Amino acid sequence: MNTTIQAPASHSRITGLILAGGLGRRMGNVDKGLERFRGRTLVESVIERFRPQVATLIISANRNLERYRACGFPVVPDRDGDFAGPLAGLQAGLAACATPLLATAPCDSPFLPADLVARLLAALTESGAPVAVARCDGHLQPVFLLVRREAAASLDRHLAGGERKAESWLVSIGATAADFPDPRAFANFNTRDALQNPET
Repeated sequence: MNTTIQAPASHSRITGLILAGGLGRRMGNVDKGLERFRGRTLVESVIERFRPQVATLIISANRNLERYRACGFPVVPDRDGDFAGPLAGLQAGLAACATPLLATAPCDSPFLPADLVARLLAALTESGAPVAVARCDGHLQPVFLLVRREAAASLDRHLAGGERKAESWLVSIGATAADFPDPRAFANFNTRDALQNPET
C-alpha cells in the first residue's frame, strides 16, 4: 500500500488514527477492520479516504497486529488490553502521536467524508476548544474527532475514573461540533447483513 501520499499543507500538523481495536461483538467477535468489503478489507477502504487528509496514520488495534502493520503504518494496542472501547484506542493514539493534532475515524466506516479533517479543523480553530467532534442531523459522531494532543491528560483522568463513554468525556472537556450534511458518510458496518447489503 502506498504510504507516501502528501497531505495538504494545512494538515501537516495532523496525524490520523484509525480505531480498529474493538471486539466486533455484533459480527460474532470478528476483527471488523479485516472483514472484506468490495474486494478489500474495511481498514484498507478507510485508509484510502482518510490518508490524503492527514500527514500520516496510526492504527489502533488489539488483535492481528502484524496484519495491520502490513498496511504500512504504526500499530498501537490499548494500554490495558481489556478492549475498553474507542477512548482507550484514542488514549494509545495520543501517546504515540508526534503532531499537535490527532484526527480519528473508525475502521468500519468506509464512506467517511473526504472533508472530515478540514471541517473538524475549521471548527477547532474557530472555537479554540480542545476537541472537535463531527455532528450530522443533530447527532454527534463521537468516534470522528480532532483532538489537541494536550487533551491526553483529561482523557487519562476520565479513563482512570472508570468512565468509558466518549460522549461524557466530550461534554466534560468542552468539545465543539462540526456539522456535516450527509449521514451516509458516517454509515458503519456493525453486522454482517450491513456489510453484505450496504445502502450506499
